[in-house]
Amino acid sequence: MQVIDQKYKIQGINLTDLAGKYGTPLYVYDGEKIQSQVTALKEAFSTVKMRIKYATKALSNINILKVIKDSGVGVDAVSIEEIKLCLHVGFEPKDIMYTPNCVSFGEIQEAVSLGVMVNIDNIPMLEHFGNEYGDSVPICIRLNPHILAGGNAKISVGHIDSKFGISILQLKHVLRVVDAYNLNVIGLHVHTGSDILDAEVFLKGAEILFEAAREFKKLQFLDFGGGFKVGYKQGDITTNIKELGEKVSLAFREFCEEYGKELEIWFEPGKFLVSECGILLVKANVIKSTPATTFVGVDSGLNHLLRPMMYDAYHDVVNVSRVEGPDRVYTIVGYICETDTIAADRRLKEIKEGDIIAIKNAGAYGFSMASNYNSRLRPAEVLLLNGKDHLIRKRETFDDILRNQELANW
Repeated sequence: MQVIDQKYKIQGINLTDLAGKYGTPLYVYDGEKIQSQVTALKEAFSTVKMRIKYATKALSNINILKVIKDSGVGVDAVSIEEIKLCLHVGFEPKDIMYTPNCVSFGEIQEAVSLGVMVNIDNIPMLEHFGNEYGDSVPICIRLNPHILAGGNAKISVGHIDSKFGISILQLKHVLRVVDAYNLNVIGLHVHTGSDILDAEVFLKGAEILFEAAREFKKLQFLDFGGGFKVGYKQGDITTNIKELGEKVSLAFREFCEEYGKELEIWFEPGKFLVSECGILLVKANVIKSTPATTFVGVDSGLNHLLRPMMYDAYHDVVNVSRVEGPDRVYTIVGYICETDTIAADRRLKEIKEGDIIAIKNAGAYGFSMASNYNSRLRPAEVLLLNGKDHLIRKRETFDDILRNQELANW
């Protein structure tokens, strides 16, 4: 987002014009930003066989998936529906990793029938899989390395009390199951969580993964998950992808030499690829002053962007209607009948009723976590690509609220 000719623009397109054309609230995605993030990751790991598996749950609009596919990236799906979305877009089954958690075995069977790689994260399901398929279907196993990543426990999934993955302390049990059913394990996976700042956390996870990998003789890849930290505000420290690539690639090459085979290294970035590409445009409905705070009530809320309330996430906000003028301190709140503070005590250009506010870093886990809470409608989505704006999801209507409901007679 840049100021050009006293207007906030992306790819030369005026954001307030987009709000006027499509209405608010409105999700806007910069497709070129996604492409540049993919390029940065590929360049950082250019010395190893690296595959990117985009975390579909971050933003699953089929047009975003198409941009991902056209960039030469595969996908990681966490549900059978995400698998079907990716197949619909044109991904080959071999390009899809399926990493479910606490699903039924029936869903895993359906995934196998669709030909995707299954990543199993609990021992009972591993036994069930072995009993059903033996060595006929290759699999990946997800391990929990017991590493607390980042500074926010809400987005860390590799700690000892996490529901994700098989504890590394249970590796001997895993090996007994693998031997008993002659399972064809071709990949191992760890994911510690989000907002990982430096290479040392990945290297710590790598050492645990390498140690486990020595027990498996048919591996084709090691999957390090994702969790690279992106910037949410001016001056934020972010993951140094270049440094990460150098250090992790060196350790990986050394392990492959010891293992006696050149393996592939996989990553599953979600936020890294799409967070910064997205903004949520909202309109100021009311400016409400109290003795303590000046609130700006907007035409959106936790029903469209849940992260601030669910994860205490920080999102930078900008009054894109006004490049100049006096600064004021505001708290941006939503129109939901809950305490849904989007941004507290922010210094912004003076806001007037009807102004358009941009909430930045809304590409990841924004629309994908949106709901119809308070019977509110979900917003439209627009993709900016090659200097043009494309409507990629229509705004919901009241008919959509009623579509699957039946008025019973009694």
